[in-house]
Amino acid sequence: MDTTVVIESLIGSTHKLTRIAARWTGSSVSSAVWSTLAVLRTDGPHRIGELAKAARISQPGMTKLLQNLVEDEWVLRIADTEDSRAWLIAITPKGHDALVNWRHELAQATTPMFDELSESDWRVLEHATRILAARVDAAAVAA
Repeated sequence: MDTTVVIESLIGSTHKLTRIAARWTGSSVSSAVWSTLAVLRTDGPHRIGELAKAARISQPGMTKLLQNLVEDEWVLRIADTEDSRAWLIAITPKGHDALVNWRHELAQATTPMFDELSESDWRVLEHATRILAARVDAAAVAA
């Protein structure tokens, strides 16, 4: 078995599934918004440059995105105690709830794709998601 091919297929399928789900929800919110909120939820407050890098957005793009997120009260700027000239960006409870709701919408939108799976298939998917989560969490700790 070529494990690289398996991983490539997994990555490709998950990206495609996310794109399909986003389209099916009808939402016009940019994927950059969700990526940014996910980084903040998982990794905690970041400086703008670090956040842009983690979310894979240009720094000017992140600055513009943050203006809207601050207005929507999904993130807030907090003083950086290590550098009084800098700000940290943190997710708010409202931003956290928006992200959780978005992920739920994605799941609901795509659930019909999986209606015909057997109980055995569901067990395989459940096991695979546990493996994937463990590997991703381990890589995040090591990074």
